[in-house]
Amino acid sequence: MYGQVFAWVDSLTGEDTVMCCDTSALEEEVLKALLVRKIPVVLVVMNRFRRQNNFQIELALKENRMLVMVLKQGQSHRWHPAERNKHLMSLADRIVGGYINRQGSLLPLLSEQRRTTILSNNFATMYAAENDRHYQRWTVAEDRTLLRMYYEDQSIHDIHQRLGRSYLAVRERIHSLTMPEDLLKGREFEELVLELLDVKGGRHLLKEWRGDKTLGKVSPENNRLPDLIVEDTATQRTVAIECKWRKMLTADNVQDLFESERIELFERFACRRKTPVFFLIGIGGEPSEPLDIYIVPLAAVTEHIAHDDTPWDFESFKRTETFAPLTFDGMTPVTFVRG
Repeated sequence: MYGQVFAWVDSLTGEDTVMCCDTSALEEEVLKALLVRKIPVVLVVMNRFRRQNNFQIELALKENRMLVMVLKQGQSHRWHPAERNKHLMSLADRIVGGYINRQGSLLPLLSEQRRTTILSNNFATMYAAENDRHYQRWTVAEDRTLLRMYYEDQSIHDIHQRLGRSYLAVRERIHSLTMPEDLLKGREFEELVLELLDVKGGRHLLKEWRGDKTLGKVSPENNRLPDLIVEDTATQRTVAIECKWRKMLTADNVQDLFESERIELFERFACRRKTPVFFLIGIGGEPSEPLDIYIVPLAAVTEHIAHDDTPWDFESFKRTETFAPLTFDGMTPVTFVRG
């Protein structure tokens, strides 16, 4: 699949303009490849643009090769993925899809469009073809080149072309040398929370931030404590925050979010430190830009566990303005609404 997608990217010229999103790993890699080749790009993002710290994007904006289109989410109107896709298709002269899930929601929309090209429809075959059949150890020189190109925000296509390694081998090597994806997503959401708390501006003082360090399967006990401890500089009130991001909210991951052993640990922490604990949960979108954020006091979780036959009423914990400045002043940690 990667080969077909990037062959299309290589066929483009500076006379073309590509409108794309950045919501999947493949879209992110295509965007990087387009920018490296200096193809004019319209990047569509939801609610706000948060990718300034990207070398290729910064260069493209400086050279006027890139336009950022922001689709705002508001109380009166919220963009659903299908509605967003339909709107973008209406603006395009031609539609190109890398791989389309035949059971997904995108295929019916594409069937309504003219001038549509789907580059790959057999994911399993292409995945197998791109795997390294004869694995060779990576040299120090290759690792140095890979990391330099990776931190210059170049795509796996460019690294593949430079080193002659398969796409999947490049991707796997990047994962092994850098932060695992699940930890990276958690870190991105934590950084968003700190931004909303305005720790750089001094509205909150960041007193502790867990690092989630591990050595194989061994990790320090304090990894299981709340991620952040912050102090409101105006009121001197200190709170502990556990940050979690999930693609969607389901019964299964609610159990994972509020695992009973972790809750007991948090209760002991809150009692010992005399510090209220809150869960900040981002749902949907991306970790750096979730569709919704929920603030759930630990006391509400323990109350719910004590009445486990009571359904969650998560809407009562949802922020009305997802990206408004975050404050815990005046918020009681014992709020609980039974369904």
